Amino acid sequence: MHDLVIRNGRVVDPESGLDAVCDVAVRGGRIAAVGGNVGDGRREIDASGLVVSPGFVDIHAHGQSLPADRMQAFDGVTTALELEVGALPVAQWYESQARRRRAVNYGASAAWLFARKAAMIGLEPDATRSAIIGMGRGAEDMRWSRDTATPQQVDRIVALMRQGIEEGGLGIGVPYAYAPGAGAKEMTLICDLAAETDTPTYTHIAQMSNIDPKSSVEAYVMLIGLAGATGAHMHICHLNSTSLQDVERATQLIAKAQAQGLRITTEAYPYGTGSTVVSAAFFADPAFAARTGTGYGSIELVAGRHRLQDRADLSRRTADNPSAVVLWHFLDTQGNRNHSDMLDMSVLYPGGAIASDALPWSNPDGSLYEGDEWPLGEDKSSHPRAAGTFTRFLRRWVRERRAVSLTEAIAKCSLIPARIMESCAPAFRRKGRLREGADADIAIFDLDTVGERASFDRMTLPAEGMRHVLVGGVAVIAGGELVRDAAPGRPIRRGDA
Repeated sequence: MHDLVIRNGRVVDPESGLDAVCDVAVRGGRIAAVGGNVGDGRREIDASGLVVSPGFVDIHAHGQSLPADRMQAFDGVTTALELEVGALPVAQWYESQARRRRAVNYGASAAWLFARKAAMIGLEPDATRSAIIGMGRGAEDMRWSRDTATPQQVDRIVALMRQGIEEGGLGIGVPYAYAPGAGAKEMTLICDLAAETDTPTYTHIAQMSNIDPKSSVEAYVMLIGLAGATGAHMHICHLNSTSLQDVERATQLIAKAQAQGLRITTEAYPYGTGSTVVSAAFFADPAFAARTGTGYGSIELVAGRHRLQDRADLSRRTADNPSAVVLWHFLDTQGNRNHSDMLDMSVLYPGGAIASDALPWSNPDGSLYEGDEWPLGEDKSSHPRAAGTFTRFLRRWVRERRAVSLTEAIAKCSLIPARIMESCAPAFRRKGRLREGADADIAIFDLDTVGERASFDRMTLPAEGMRHVLVGGVAVIAGGELVRDAAPGRPIRRGDA
């Protein structure tokens, strides 16, 4: 007798290529059987006419809170990881999360940026705070961002990263563009550590610009060089937003590097608008407009929906609240066909993952919201991708445009990101699959209706079409409704089997 049997669904397993109507049995938090005669269950779900897929693995999720988890569950996500920025101290972060209710599985990398702040300006990290809050700390002394570290400082940075990995960090978060002063010697030592410990670096490339010198293309060449020189697995965060309008050349270089056997992986989100903190170093570049092809009016404060007027306005807002979350409208995918094609190149990149870069939810005053309210009130804000990344991808690129097959799309949302993580945590070999022995992290959705509802005008609308979402066999979404008391999310650390 199984705990649960999912009957008559269109079962899609991207690892084996299975795409057939059959049953899935769940017992003890794992998949016990897949096929036509799996036996009986204490509970059953009739999935007739629905797709049954592995739950989605989001390797770029900054929300890391109960409201963020709930929104992502409606997006099909069963594992949400804080990797690009990361956490420090890593042990403190996992301890802090264990005291919270988490609806989906979670994990974090070791935060290189916070190690720089500790080593260079004496700002000790606090992992009880959101990584986004941590990004804004230290704005009064930007040496950590613009200066090259001394040999002694580099030694401490590397030591803090080693400690973070030993405490369970799932690799090293390297948001290089936020500390462009970091030198090549420091970066090679960070990558040496990543190679030694067989953990990825999750890299926001050093520069974002359409023009040389210090272009995005130059930054990709640097990243490829680091992979070749050190043997590190270099994972590229948000290929779309860091490539800007040079995504075609960037993807050509990445493909050539991968063909040579270098350990380089990628991800993208299906929007032409990014999000970060107002104090991001690349906004402060006096040549920001010329280098990115966007003006200061493309930067929009989430709280109050204020569009910046000029560089002076940026400086004022940074001084007022360096951790304030902003939207950056870097592509016009509605009015510019070339921009839409650029987004396609990143989202559809062969073997690339889909990842949300979802930010936390904010109150009207800009403070982060981490409470139990549901549904989220319209006064809360983030970015539509925090509520609809994966369902938007399924709606637009699979159902409407048929630009990618359902099996390949599900792989980009589940199997591919899980495989990126397997070297550092074998537990990911049980995720992103629908087969006997895999974790019962399962999304059951209606392909005819699945899609995002959140927009820049109404950010708090959860996605539609997810009928059931299970985390470790426990329902987080049941019959299209949130299970409010569900908190089955579990930590995943380096080395977990």
